[in-house]
Formats: sequence, C-alpha cells, structure tokens
Amino acid sequence: MLDVYDTLRSHLPWASAALTASALSKYRRQGSIRSLPMPDFYIGAHAAVANLSVLTRDPDGYRSYFPRLELIGP
Repeated sequence: MLDVYDTLRSHLPWASAALTASALSKYRRQGSIRSLPMPDFYIGAHAAVANLSVLTRDPDGYRSYFPRLELIGP
C-alpha cells in the first residue's frame, strides 16, 4: 500500500544499533510500566542517525530517548 504514496524505504544503518541499545537500556533502568514496543527504539535511532524527522502521535515517547530528534506531531 505504501507504494501508492511514493515512500522512501531505506535499510537500518548499523550505526543505529548502539543508539537503540542505549535507549532501550535507559528505558529499562527507569522501570517504566508502559510497554514501549522495541520497533519504536529502532525507528527513533534510525531517524537520529540518518538525520530524518519522525511523524508520530506520541512525540513525548521519542523525545524522552532521542532528545535531538526532529519530531512532527501534536
């Protein structure tokens, strides 16, 4: 379905692995009861490493773990 919108898909860069692990580690150390899916960490890290923006309905979740990430949302 995304082909209709002429979306750009790119591979997950290796450089985002360390940032993903760091964000997940911070999440677990905080003992958060909210269940944040692992893909959100990959998406945030990929966007941060590739200097991309993230369109999201939950900007606070991303902002907590990727403070320099440009977010588009409410």
